[in-house]
Amino acid sequence: MQLPFTKMHGCGNDYIYVNCFDLDVKSPKSLAMSLSDRHTGIGSDGLVLILRSKVADARMRMFNIDGSEGNMCGNAIRCVAKYLFDNRMVKKRDMRIETKSGIKKLYMLKENLAKVDMGPACDIAATSVNIDGKKYDITCVSMGNPHAVTFCKNTDKIDLHKIGPLFEHNPLFPEGVNTEFVEVIRRNVLKMRVWERGSGETQACGTGACASAVASVLKRYCDKNKDIKVQLPGGTLTIKYTDDAVFMTGSCVKVFEGVVEL
Repeated sequence: MQLPFTKMHGCGNDYIYVNCFDLDVKSPKSLAMSLSDRHTGIGSDGLVLILRSKVADARMRMFNIDGSEGNMCGNAIRCVAKYLFDNRMVKKRDMRIETKSGIKKLYMLKENLAKVDMGPACDIAATSVNIDGKKYDITCVSMGNPHAVTFCKNTDKIDLHKIGPLFEHNPLFPEGVNTEFVEVIRRNVLKMRVWERGSGETQACGTGACASAVASVLKRYCDKNKDIKVQLPGGTLTIKYTDDAVFMTGSCVKVFEGVVEL
């Protein structure tokens, strides 16, 4: 079987996108694992299926590199919007996309830039966790998926590949957690590295940037109702945290198209 695909990225957070409007992809979990491998596959942070929806313009299913299915991905959903708009599958700039975390509203600002209404931040709580003998103060935030945000002085010095899995699999988080290490550059400007459950360190995490912005407002490092710039290894996302919702604006870029033999 030949499977057409499109490689896209949002701030370096890259996924393989498959149009499933008229195609049934079997075993997406194992397919995500094989295609995402950067040595023997196409190479990506995971697989995204674009499907028909009865309640929105389209539906998104996202699978991490380990085969686990994610509830929501802020960078991926912007790329889904671009795919739908570029391929005239949705002939309007504003659209609604169904996810496991509900329906998200998006707007294509220009060719490679989209804005997403991520909905409200939920389950916000300040707590602490002991990781490898060290106590970390964290802010837990749900953006449709769970996040643990911790602030540090220098994100570059974090041994993320050692500490990230310890956060992800800590008993405090029975379903795993995405962990953000955030450095305050100046007011309303943050620098962030992320360890994503199921994927490891990625170049960017949209929901993580949203969670970090929310936590930074609660810590009074940033301002509510103002644009907050979150610098990630793959680029910069603009987040606005309001009383009603969290809004995210960022890139969505097509890399290449291809066909893979299954």
